[in-house]
Amino acid sequence: MPLSTAIKLSTASSCPSLPSDPLSSSLPLFPPLASGMDVDMVIDSAPNGDAASGAASAVVPPAPTAPAAPAAPAPPPSTARFAQVSESLRLEHQFARVPLEHLKKTIRTNYRLAEKEVAAVISSVAEAADRHDAVSRDDALTQLSSLVSRLQGLKRKLEEGSRAENLQTQRCRARLEHLDSAANTDKLAEWKDVRLRRILVDYMLRMSYYDTAKNLAETSKIQELVDIDVFLEAKRVIDSLQNKEVAPALAWCAENKSRLKRSKSKLEFQLRLQEFIELVRADENLRAISYARKYLAPWGATYMKELQRVVATLAFRHDTECSIYKVLFEPTQWDYLVEQFKQEFCRLFGMTNEPLLNVYLQAGLTALKTPLCYKESCSKEDPLSQEGFRKLAEPLPFSKLHHSKLVCYITKELMDHENPPLVLPNGYVYSTKALEEMASKNDGKITCPRTGEVCNFTELVKAYIS
Repeated sequence: MPLSTAIKLSTASSCPSLPSDPLSSSLPLFPPLASGMDVDMVIDSAPNGDAASGAASAVVPPAPTAPAAPAAPAPPPSTARFAQVSESLRLEHQFARVPLEHLKKTIRTNYRLAEKEVAAVISSVAEAADRHDAVSRDDALTQLSSLVSRLQGLKRKLEEGSRAENLQTQRCRARLEHLDSAANTDKLAEWKDVRLRRILVDYMLRMSYYDTAKNLAETSKIQELVDIDVFLEAKRVIDSLQNKEVAPALAWCAENKSRLKRSKSKLEFQLRLQEFIELVRADENLRAISYARKYLAPWGATYMKELQRVVATLAFRHDTECSIYKVLFEPTQWDYLVEQFKQEFCRLFGMTNEPLLNVYLQAGLTALKTPLCYKESCSKEDPLSQEGFRKLAEPLPFSKLHHSKLVCYITKELMDHENPPLVLPNGYVYSTKALEEMASKNDGKITCPRTGEVCNFTELVKAYIS
């Protein structure tokens, strides 16, 4: 049976109600708004009685009855709120995809395990059948017992895999139900609160605060809505790379080899290069040459320049002062591998490289970022007056305002045609309401709150907004 066919059958049997892609399913998450409402029509029944009463009613027809007024339709949900929720759900791609990708990975792992073990058992049985004449009864029983034990071990592993599949299927279903609950306007505030907690857990996991993230998820009862186990899987590889060990990372690449190959990932090649560099650092040149022939040569057709540069370290050694080769022995190369693994891991599960908290904050800071935010006169009420927000908004463009809005420095009120701006002799602009109130308290004198200069109210000039 082909692998793709077996995966589809396994997915269908494990999760009968889960679509292959929750975001592209033909079933909408929200029911469409009704275009109209059914109105119950009031039908006058014919009068009951004999023929005489029918004749009488024919001679004197009853007065026409006015049609009953239709019942007042229930107020539809706010269109603006519905649009706002729909826009928010556009950012939930990662939320729905991660457990699905995890489920698919588990199914593939279980299938490979079953295929490998069953093939080995069938091969052993065929081999025993071919030489049954040369095998004694006791040896045959021993061999069959070992095969039975092997199949029992496979059964236990598949049962564990089945439980994992069911758990991940339940997680997918819980997330789809959570997204569907956003259509309930009565519970929208609660839904947003849960989303905020999910975003905080995601941020803590990416910042390596695993215990804090786990405690927050447990106290909030959102274990099925966060990806703690997925990040713990990545943590094991990251910890090994930080300890200058590449074996767990290479094992992870082997598990996801086909998908990494489709995305043209260089992670495995970089890990092999680093392992070669460590052999050169330890002055094990013969082992390094053998390693290069076995593991690096297959990459030569694709990454020949990088391969030539690394192999040249056999001649330059680890204590070289040549900058081109010296950088290969720097400890920062391990930090680079950690970052590259994080990127490949996020790409594999459909995650964003940046934490969702940063994505949401940057979306808001884009609308607030102006050149004034980076000046000393920036108001303390502006979030960009804080260094942390400034650093986060540094790569963002400045906001584009098609219609300027003038806000009074004194009253913080909008200056418009009803409260026009007035210009002081020193060039500063304030609202008419604020300056009139100041003049009434100081005998017609105006004191600039920024420079302290004093002038008469009659010296002010009105500014016009076009």
